[in-house]
Amino acid sequence: MTGLALLGLIMLLVMIGAIFIGFPISFTLLFLAFTFGYFGLGEATVFSLAYFQTIGMMKEELLAAVPLFIFMGFITEQAGLMERLFRAFRDLLAPIRGSLFAVVILTATVFAMATGIVGAAVTVLGIMASPIMIKTGYDGRLAAGAITAGGTLGILIPPSVMLIVMGPVLGVSVSELYASAFGPGFLLASLYLVYLLGRAFFNPSLGPPVPKEERVHGIAVILKEVVYGVVPLLGLIAATLGSILAGLATPTEASGIGALGAMILALSYGKLTYAGVRQAVLSTTATSSMVLLLAVTSNVFGAVFARMGTANWITETMLALPLPPIAMLLVVIVLIFLLGWPFEWPAIILVFLPIFYPVMEALKPALGQSLGIPTDMVMVWFGALVAVTLQTAFLSPPVAMSAYYLRQVVKEWSLATIYKGMLEFMILQCIAIALIVIFPAIATKFPEQLREESAAVKTEEVDDSMNLLEKDPSQQMEEATESDKEEGGGDSLEKDDMSAKPKK
Repeated sequence: MTGLALLGLIMLLVMIGAIFIGFPISFTLLFLAFTFGYFGLGEATVFSLAYFQTIGMMKEELLAAVPLFIFMGFITEQAGLMERLFRAFRDLLAPIRGSLFAVVILTATVFAMATGIVGAAVTVLGIMASPIMIKTGYDGRLAAGAITAGGTLGILIPPSVMLIVMGPVLGVSVSELYASAFGPGFLLASLYLVYLLGRAFFNPSLGPPVPKEERVHGIAVILKEVVYGVVPLLGLIAATLGSILAGLATPTEASGIGALGAMILALSYGKLTYAGVRQAVLSTTATSSMVLLLAVTSNVFGAVFARMGTANWITETMLALPLPPIAMLLVVIVLIFLLGWPFEWPAIILVFLPIFYPVMEALKPALGQSLGIPTDMVMVWFGALVAVTLQTAFLSPPVAMSAYYLRQVVKEWSLATIYKGMLEFMILQCIAIALIVIFPAIATKFPEQLREESAAVKTEEVDDSMNLLEKDPSQQMEEATESDKEEGGGDSLEKDDMSAKPKK
């Protein structure tokens, strides 16, 4: 290890220690990058790196989707669409055992596809579901686990803001990353449903049906509630995610469509008020500023870190370990999971993931061969795996933010009860991670299909003039002559006029 690489390693360790103590992440990264970069690289180099990295990040059009998707989520929440969705599923599933468990997971899954945010989903689900769950006699641990696990699906299922930020870091298309996240997201939702309904079926006291006096009677009333509660959100989802996956719009363009669509829905429900929009704008500004400032400062930190040679040293050291590619992958996943305890996802994606990126890039051919997937699809698959891992970390005590979101709105459940419920779902998360590793098609099948369809469309749109050489030469000459006649019509008239003039 060179002295410069050692200096970079010290910078990394100081950064981790400072963040553990409680220093603001963005300013810590910037301060350390300038300080260590000044002594290690020189004043001119470090300031040039900071300038070009900042300008490059400001030119990244994709990041404009971050505030727009966040704004869409806040407006959707204020419009009361989640409450209507919850009521629709509750009325529809009321007679079955564990119905409220299923209602929570289905509501969280659909709402995740319409918002892509976590804190609001856990909070709103806690406010809506916990009173009737407590009143009906649902098990507190399972109920808390269902709300926190379902609420965190927003970090994984598109239009997840985390995936937008992750795309440029891994050098993959956000559209393909979105497509790869659907399989794992629906897999997790299915595991939650099977587990919860199975527990309620074999032990009805854990999740009894909704009492008859609480049910809505009349199929027409139920269907009306389902239509009003589900169809508007499905339309919003189709307009945003559908346009991205169909190739009709970029994520940035789709985020603008989604933000406008959310405001139209809020207006149609009579919930679009000045105070609500103002609060949504302020919340969006606060959240987006945190993410985008961290994106800039982490880019500067990463550039200094890489220029010092520490990133190459870490890559070479990890690759020198006598481990097969799958074992090395598991080491990276475990490290990301452990980092998820003290750090929020923006820090992990923007600061630590670039450190692991060269390792995964070097392992791409071997992993592709081991997993049986195309080499250029390995990073897309890895991105989906990282997203599931970070969602698992979001549920991991003692720094599980979902637990604190839920505890703030449900005083009847202690943190111990919430933690115990979350641990059960962490086991399901680990099962999902194992399934994605064993069966990578869960994450790669959909993006591969989209890639094939996109290639087919491009093939159909190829100009037929490329095939002229395959035609008969005489036919080509005839077509060329006819074309010249059509284009030269104006010129022939002009020539006739000129010939009519007397010569001098």
